[in-house]
Amino acid sequence: MKMFVVFVILLHVSQHALAVVVEVYEEAKSVLLPCQYSGIIPENNPTVMWTRSDLSPTSVHLRREEGDDLKKQNLRYSGRTSMRPDALETSDFSLTLTNPELIDSGVYTCSISDGKEETGQRNVQLKVKEPFPSWATALMVLLVLLIFGGLLFNFRYYFKSVYKVEVDSGVESVQLPCKTLVNFLKDPKVEWKDRMNRKVHVYQNDSDHHDEQDQIYNNRTKMKRNLVKPGDFSLTLKYPTDGDTNTYTCTVYSKKGKESIKKEVELRVRVPIVEVEQSGVESVQLPLQIKVNRPNDSKVELVDSSYRMLYVYRNNSDQPEEQDRRYRNRTEMNEDLLITGDLSLTLAARNAQTSTSEKPNSHFTSAWHNIEEPPPRDKTQQFIGI
Repeated sequence: MKMFVVFVILLHVSQHALAVVVEVYEEAKSVLLPCQYSGIIPENNPTVMWTRSDLSPTSVHLRREEGDDLKKQNLRYSGRTSMRPDALETSDFSLTLTNPELIDSGVYTCSISDGKEETGQRNVQLKVKEPFPSWATALMVLLVLLIFGGLLFNFRYYFKSVYKVEVDSGVESVQLPCKTLVNFLKDPKVEWKDRMNRKVHVYQNDSDHHDEQDQIYNNRTKMKRNLVKPGDFSLTLKYPTDGDTNTYTCTVYSKKGKESIKKEVELRVRVPIVEVEQSGVESVQLPLQIKVNRPNDSKVELVDSSYRMLYVYRNNSDQPEEQDRRYRNRTEMNEDLLITGDLSLTLAARNAQTSTSEKPNSHFTSAWHNIEEPPPRDKTQQFIGI
């Protein structure tokens, strides 16, 4: 007796293990439970039965030779089941269940009988799943868009051939991007030039070639090391000024000298503008700031757009004798300018004796450097008025 019970349990488990699994969402219109019969159809009173052993009554659908017989059908399935009209002729006993619900999940048994003996049983396990929440769908779409947008933003420099970069005058540095996803070059040569064909930076044989660059870019450019591996040939330009507003070309050559990559960067360095009324103003301050302290022997020069000397500071004092005469007795700077880095200049208004040939709209340029060193690039300031 005990052996029989064990046998029945094992048989029941094996039937479930061999069941065809069908999955469907609850919001689906219908689901098909497949049952293809390959045996011999009984000649007398052939009957196809779909049942669920865990329900009472167990009948889900019943088909006889003359048609469906749903007298003993479980009310749960009333009006929701159908089979092919020619099921007994084609041996396709598949069952269509409309509007599947979560409680429809279970094991369905398809069998054929002659009224006395059942043959050819097939098990189909139906799993009805909850529909994916709309908020979760929206969240997933948003997440995909964010990821895609982030990737596109991070890799935007890799797909462009012309970049536009804007920066304020006075920052320590600006990066001129030149990136590519192509990473097959070995021992490349990288040349950066401006629109006047002056060499800004040259990189070859794993080292910088400062001797080839134009002098106005000396000690002001830098490239990444191991730049070939990431495909990043970007250039860092230090102390950008209005004079650096330019179009720069990044060209990468193969070891054999063939041009492989070429990209352009349009750099615009924004200059601060100070506006004042032309009358009734006693003075105006031109704000000029550097971010690093300079040695005590540094020299500071300011010139206007006509390269007239506006102000000179050397040996810790003003040098009025070097000023253009129209600016004498009209300028003032902080005494500790080399310590604070504040090069702001106060320019007094013109009086009646001042030459009227001075243009009311002017650019002023400042430069600071050690007395024994050549001056670096200038820093530009524009003011309107006076």
